[in-house]
Amino acid sequence: MNSPTNPLFENYFTKVFGERWPTLRKHIMDPPKQILRKNKFVQNVNTDGLDGCHFLPDCYWKPDGYKLEKNEDGLYRFYVMDPASVLVARALEVEAGDACLDMCAAPGGKSLILAEAQPDKLISNEMSEGRRERLMRVFHEYIPRSERDFVNVKGLDGNQYGLRMPDEFDRVLADVPCSGERHLFENQSELSLWTEKRTKNLAVRQYSLLSSAWLACKPGGRIVYSTCSISPMENDEVVQKLIKKRKPEILTWSAADNLDFVEKTEHGYQILPDRSGFGPMYFAVIRKV
Repeated sequence: MNSPTNPLFENYFTKVFGERWPTLRKHIMDPPKQILRKNKFVQNVNTDGLDGCHFLPDCYWKPDGYKLEKNEDGLYRFYVMDPASVLVARALEVEAGDACLDMCAAPGGKSLILAEAQPDKLISNEMSEGRRERLMRVFHEYIPRSERDFVNVKGLDGNQYGLRMPDEFDRVLADVPCSGERHLFENQSELSLWTEKRTKNLAVRQYSLLSSAWLACKPGGRIVYSTCSISPMENDEVVQKLIKKRKPEILTWSAADNLDFVEKTEHGYQILPDRSGFGPMYFAVIRKV
């Protein structure tokens, strides 16, 4: 099969990554490694024969052909995720008693991690009806009915939270829609439409969502901004706009600093598949001051 291409796309990312781009490009097209993350709402999960992921507690590398099974209560024992996504959700450092917002929550893996921290309130928001239905299925298939009263699934445009619920949340996850270059490689028609202008236009919406997250967050609260894009326009440059206008505190996260495959960027962290075998993922940890 011929490798999908777009000269504008190739030229842009060659400028960004230089000699690294051909290798990175190749690994973005490879199937990513995935983990089985133990469902903390299920007791006595059998992990015999599974290879533990050394940098993620309660996570195991997914064997080829592994089939998810439910327990006697109809709950899945494991959730399949990209390891980079687990790191993003854990970077929010949710604690019991927190009020949390997951602004763009589908398909639900990150929201499930937030729920397992037992916050006082969790709003899992997803504007798309179809994706919202999938999100609700995740909660029904992983959390006992008696333990999900604190979870609320909403369908607002994420921009509404900053307007309707200012200074409401201790923790906000803004895992925003992005170009998703891995997905572009899987869809030649979408890749053929890529231009820098399209990415810049998307970055405008991403900044709007991050600004909404900022407004919705309590003073002193924590925001994690993330994308699965490799474009600086959608990552550090979006955070830079917030820095210029709002003067947040950009935090380091020791759990990421200690992992050799996590690369520090100007304002955040990047996980790329040529060094890790999974991702790509970008995230920045922000405190509202």
